[in-house]
Amino acid sequence: MEIFGGAGWLMTILLGGIAGVIGKLLMPGKDPGGFVVTVLLGIAGALLMTLLGRAIGWYDANEGAHVLAAILGSVILLFIYRQIHKGRNGPPSL
Repeated sequence: MEIFGGAGWLMTILLGGIAGVIGKLLMPGKDPGGFVVTVLLGIAGALLMTLLGRAIGWYDANEGAHVLAAILGSVILLFIYRQIHKGRNGPPSL
């Protein structure tokens, strides 16, 4: 099974970068990784929503996540990333 047909993977990466930036605008605040990590999370969110959408039947084999799905995926992953890294800044509490 081919995950990304043709130039689909390139469009998913491009869309994911845009979704990461929009996701950052929707969830303002200090991110442990900064802008680059936010864009990478957007790309991962677009990939996640592409694979999930194909598994559920939202998208065909040569179709990637749409803009809103990619933004949703990036916001979800940004939220999870912030929760994981929330307690890592500063000294450990006793």
